[in-house]
Amino acid sequence: MATIFSKIIAGTIPSYKILENDSFFAFLDIAPMAEGHVLVVPKVEVDRIFDLDAAMLGELLVFARPIAKAIEKAFPCNRCGMSAIGLEVPHAHLHLVPINSADDLNFTRPKLKLDPERFKEIQQKIVANL
Repeated sequence: MATIFSKIIAGTIPSYKILENDSFFAFLDIAPMAEGHVLVVPKVEVDRIFDLDAAMLGELLVFARPIAKAIEKAFPCNRCGMSAIGLEVPHAHLHLVPINSADDLNFTRPKLKLDPERFKEIQQKIVANL
């Protein structure tokens, strides 16, 4: 059965796409920790990030790097934090989140609720900085 991320990649579930290539897809998290929270996923459906083969794992970080830099330019933050928790969806993924402290990556904190117009603005800000 396809994961929600596979459905997003296939376009059967809409998303706020940030960047895509043949192997990876990046889009805004719809329950973000902060404005600018992006998910980066491989197109291949693999549950655990460390089950990706070594080449793809390295390519995932290379694909994520310009997105992280764009997030840092688009949103005031100390840096773009990265987390690979992997409990929410059984499809390997990275969270890229603008942060000012380690506590900003505390996923037990309440998530933001944003309207579609704000998501579009955030998407445009990040894409403009790629």
